[in-house]
Amino acid sequence: MAPQQDIPVAANVLGTIGTILWCVQTIPQIWTNWRTKKTDGLPGSMMYLWALCKTFPIHHGYASNIDYFLTYLGGVPFGAYNIVQRFNYPLQVQPQAFMALCLVNWCQILLYNSKWPMWKVVLIGLVNAAAFAGVQAALIVTLRPLYDAGNGTGVLVIGIIANILLAVGLLPPYGELWKRRGRVIGINFVFLSMDWLGAFFSLMSLAAQNSFDILGGVLYIVCILLESGIFLSHLIWLFRTRKLRKDAASRGKTFEDIVAEHEQQGISFKFAERRLFKKNDVETGNAGHCEDPSGQTQQYPITTVVQDGGLGGPQQSLNSELEREASEKMG
Repeated sequence: MAPQQDIPVAANVLGTIGTILWCVQTIPQIWTNWRTKKTDGLPGSMMYLWALCKTFPIHHGYASNIDYFLTYLGGVPFGAYNIVQRFNYPLQVQPQAFMALCLVNWCQILLYNSKWPMWKVVLIGLVNAAAFAGVQAALIVTLRPLYDAGNGTGVLVIGIIANILLAVGLLPPYGELWKRRGRVIGINFVFLSMDWLGAFFSLMSLAAQNSFDILGGVLYIVCILLESGIFLSHLIWLFRTRKLRKDAASRGKTFEDIVAEHEQQGISFKFAERRLFKKNDVETGNAGHCEDPSGQTQQYPITTVVQDGGLGGPQQSLNSELEREASEKMG
């Protein structure tokens, strides 16, 4: 598609709204991570892929060295595609702030979930930012002359890469949804709502331009659809557990309390968290339970030790029966 030459006012206004939303949308998530000091349910791969998705900007036209420097700090294929295609200016700025905030979220996950020391988190964050800047500079040097010469293949490839990374980045949350049977935890819904609205207004901005860029529009549509699925999944979970949560609230308990009670008593619970890998069931408190392929939690007898050193439960009954049979034979 040819670069945009004349940008309508409506496109700039809509793009500005989308830019503001996507410049600050992860701030509520950053605040939640910092306040709770927890990032359970927020996939690190999601934030890293999103940051990577925004790391290849190519500046258009002629600008000063400082303009190029600021552009290098932005995001990769998404930023490159928007800038080379000469989208309205808000859409060119949008990926840059998005990438920086995603890196902050990713670093918080390393700090709170992976328990990395602060100095190591800061170092790895700066190293990644520098690496992104280097990739951007390399792309500017190699692809800009080709594009000016009329060869748009490189730009098309960048747009496709951005599309793939954006979609793949929204897949890890679906793994968390499967794990918790549709429940969303760790993801701030204000952040998710702002991100959805940012994609929507950016899509409308493209629609308001003189010509609609299909590949650019797909980037936003993919984001809208996948994030809508996350909202829907949690709503379904709320509906399925409404009675259980209401009963728990009447007893002054939470849903987590109910789950813990079932685990302690060794009782199967259809809303229990799915676990693919279990290292030590006794230490983790999950003894006597496992997941079958159908996803239902199964309960198995647990062998326990009694005070006299014998075995309790089914094993004790089996030993007693064998002793009785032996006594009868001897008699």
